[in-house]
Amino acid sequence: MSNQGTELALTGWLGADPRHVPAADGKPDYTSLRVATTRRWQDRDGAWREDPTQWFTVKLWRQAALNAAQSLRRGDPVTVRGRLVTEEWTAQDGTPRTEVVLLASTIGHDLTFGTSHFTRTVRAAGAGGEGRPVDVTALAELVDEPAVEGADAPAEPGGHDDGPVGGSGADGEQDAATLQREVLAGLRADLAAVGQG
Repeated sequence: MSNQGTELALTGWLGADPRHVPAADGKPDYTSLRVATTRRWQDRDGAWREDPTQWFTVKLWRQAALNAAQSLRRGDPVTVRGRLVTEEWTAQDGTPRTEVVLLASTIGHDLTFGTSHFTRTVRAAGAGGEGRPVDVTALAELVDEPAVEGADAPAEPGGHDDGPVGGSGADGEQDAATLQREVLAGLRADLAAVGQG
């Protein structure tokens, strides 16, 4: 495989479901995709014209490979950025073969044509860092919101602030922050236990 490559960004449609290849012979997982792209434009008369469809083989490695295999399906509109490289190999009949491949650094749904819902995943601890993805959406929402209602609310002007947990002023805020850390630590412990189960 060539080490040099040209950076490329393309938008197109998946022509087939992703093909995931598990790790073997010391090589990491990868997922292979076929992406079709057709340039369309309006001519001087306002009529739409199309160039011939071009097909690209796209490969993703490691975590991106797993995420793409679980998230993408035939017919999905995608946008991909990566590096063009030439792969060379010998076919079973002894014939030398080459193929230009886009090694993707990023890929995602093209939201021009629809919507998508992102789910953050973490890999559970295990041999080689493998494991099943764990949905941590609830954890992310907890980090973004105060642990206790009113924890971030300012004191009323001229009034007195009993704090969200008890005590007053800074002590109450410290209690809320401590509570939030404890809740997050418990969630992290639960996530770790799921990975080992």
